[in-house]
Amino acid sequence: MQRVENGAVASEIQGAAWRKSSRSGGNGNCVEVATLDGGKVALRNSRFPDGPALVYTGQEIRAFMEGVKDGEFDFILA
Repeated sequence: MQRVENGAVASEIQGAAWRKSSRSGGNGNCVEVATLDGGKVALRNSRFPDGPALVYTGQEIRAFMEGVKDGEFDFILA
C-alpha cells in the first residue's frame, strides 16, 4: 500500500480514480476527489493535475461535507 501524504504529486498517487462534480462546466475550474486506501480522500485542482493533492481522513471529509450541506460555508459564495 502506497503511503500518501499532503502535498503528494496528485498524478503520482497510484490507483487514484479522480472524479469531479457533474456541475462542473468543463472550464477547468474544478476540484477533483479520489478515494484512497485506508478510507482517506485526496483533493486536487483539475487545472493542475500534476500539482499537489490535499489528503484527508474520511472523518475530516465527512465533517466538512456535513458543514457544506448545513450551509456553514455559504459565506464564500457571496
